[in-house]
Amino acid sequence: MHFLSEILEKYIADNSESEPKLLQELTRETHLKIIQPRMLTGHFQGRVLSLLSKIINPKSILEIGTYTGYSAICLAEGLQQAGTLHTIDVNAELQEIQKKYFEKSGYGPRIKQYTGNALEIVPDMEETFDLIFIDAEKKEYPNYLEVVLPKTKPGSIILSDNVLWSGKVVEPLHPKDQTTKALLEYNKYLKEHPRLETVLLPIRDGLTLCRVI
Repeated sequence: MHFLSEILEKYIADNSESEPKLLQELTRETHLKIIQPRMLTGHFQGRVLSLLSKIINPKSILEIGTYTGYSAICLAEGLQQAGTLHTIDVNAELQEIQKKYFEKSGYGPRIKQYTGNALEIVPDMEETFDLIFIDAEKKEYPNYLEVVLPKTKPGSIILSDNVLWSGKVVEPLHPKDQTTKALLEYNKYLKEHPRLETVLLPIRDGLTLCRVI
């Protein structure tokens, strides 16, 4: 489902901050070399992530789902000078392209990469995070939330990507569609969670903004 026409999407992008040349380069390489390039964050949403991070000015960021590193670079743009971004992905084969662009961006020394299951990695982290971006296995979103919440404080921001799931969240649910089912439960859980203030933003494929209270 396309939520906006291509013409309107282009107009929005054209009247938002320009995409940095490095991220244009990363986009091209991702489309040429990596399977499922649609998973890339992209220009407009990337600038949204960048601006939100700059507003928050976090000391510590956690990202679940690195892919080729586009969103991590966007989020790192708002880091405090001594801040650190921790990013986790299950696919070890993507580490090379991630590291390449992290270094080219200048944020390499402040980005810590992890490979493995976030549900196993996050509980062992000692950090408290100011900003968390969840963009990995959709069926695990409720579980990701449970492991990240203890790593937050009042005022921490949690962003969740792809929460509209190409519009499937408002279509009749197929009995075998476990991913959409999990996202429907997750969206409801965020809305009703007593520790969260939640707004679901119709940005790209849906981006939920939650503030820990």
